[in-house]
Amino acid sequence: MSDLSDYSSTKAGDSELQDFLMVEKQKAQFHAQIHEFNDFCWDKCVDKPGSKLDSRTETCISNCVERFIDVSLLVTNRFAQMLEKGGGMH
Repeated sequence: MSDLSDYSSTKAGDSELQDFLMVEKQKAQFHAQIHEFNDFCWDKCVDKPGSKLDSRTETCISNCVERFIDVSLLVTNRFAQMLEKGGGMH
């Protein structure tokens, strides 16, 4: 009988591993999106680096940060909704 309990604990471990890997993959995708966003804002807002930001560049960067926060909250809320619909992660 111990063979059967070993099998079920292995299956539970596999499920936990799959859940962990899915979360890590989502984190990696999110971080990749952050890097893309940073590159986009830099290219959009900074014409040429200098010792001081002009008001246009500062406003542009500020707006980019605000949009980034909006998107981060949207993504976080969407993940939370997915977890609620899926019964949560075990």
